[in-house]
Amino acid sequence: MGRLGPTEIVLILVVIVLLFGAKKLPDMARSLGKSARILKSEAKAMKSESKDDAAPADPPSDPVVQQRTIQAAPGDVTSSRPVAEPTDTTKR
Repeated sequence: MGRLGPTEIVLILVVIVLLFGAKKLPDMARSLGKSARILKSEAKAMKSESKDDAAPADPPSDPVVQQRTIQAAPGDVTSSRPVAEPTDTTKR
């Protein structure tokens, strides 16, 4: 039990083709590849950002703070709260 032979693999492939159709399978594989590439690049960017944040440069002596309101969902004012964020855009 637990081992798949060639007969079972062929049967599974036939069921997949019948469920999704032969025309949609290449598009699904293409979108899966794009998603994997995006995920990989985002993970790489997060790693590089964490390395940059680990050794920060000298912080500005007097950062300008601007109040902003962030909402949980468009039109949802019950969960909105003011947030202080620096206006210096060079650190982003």
